[in-house]
Amino acid sequence: MKQYGVKELSDLSGVTVRTLHHYDKIGLLKPLNRTKAGYRFYGEAEFLRLQQILFYKELDFSLKEISDLLDDPDFDLIQALKSHRSALEDRRKRIAELLHTIDHTIEHLNTGGIMSKPEKLYEGLPKELGTTQRQEAIDAYGKEAVEHAEQELLKLGKAGFKALQKEMDQLHEALLQLKEKDPKSPQVQQLIAKHYAVIRMFWGTSKKKDKQAEDYAGLGELYVSDPRYMSMNGKPQPEFSAFMKEAMGHFAKSL
Repeated sequence: MKQYGVKELSDLSGVTVRTLHHYDKIGLLKPLNRTKAGYRFYGEAEFLRLQQILFYKELDFSLKEISDLLDDPDFDLIQALKSHRSALEDRRKRIAELLHTIDHTIEHLNTGGIMSKPEKLYEGLPKELGTTQRQEAIDAYGKEAVEHAEQELLKLGKAGFKALQKEMDQLHEALLQLKEKDPKSPQVQQLIAKHYAVIRMFWGTSKKKDKQAEDYAGLGELYVSDPRYMSMNGKPQPEFSAFMKEAMGHFAKSL
């Protein structure tokens, strides 16, 4: 049976040597053999385990979760591969829809015409966060307010809109790291102020005099009452949800 050194495994898999060393250290991927000099060698079983690690990472599982799954006595490799295939097929379809949406938006921005179907901005997103959420927003705030927000976002262009989305994602990640802190602390409130500013950009109201304190506090309530707001990276985060509600509510009182 052919064995491969750590550098060969790195070259074949695209995983860095440093990462492979880390996987060995935490027990996630042990080499088949280790020489007295400390050189690691891997066989077919290790290649297949690394493949599983990469699949689960692609699906946003943590290393601890991956380790627990792979070390489960009932783990079935064939069934796992079928599950990965199904999940990746779903992702492929969603990516195709997102690409279609991007192409449609680029066409709209290039032509400078008025978008007749703004709901196309939401294609490729989960239904509950797409057209359904748009209708909910219309019911809550009125069609005029929603269409104004959409038009303001279109003015940002593709790059500007992606940058705004990225900024929001980064803020959520930064706030997630602080969920054990006091939501009213200056450190947290400084980030919440940025979160509020980005939210106002999404609402298309950043230039309006109305501070929308009640609306922002109401958004905070959704973090604990609406399942769509209670997850981060597809995983429920009840502590983070409660943290955001309190932090946003406190900030709203200062507006």
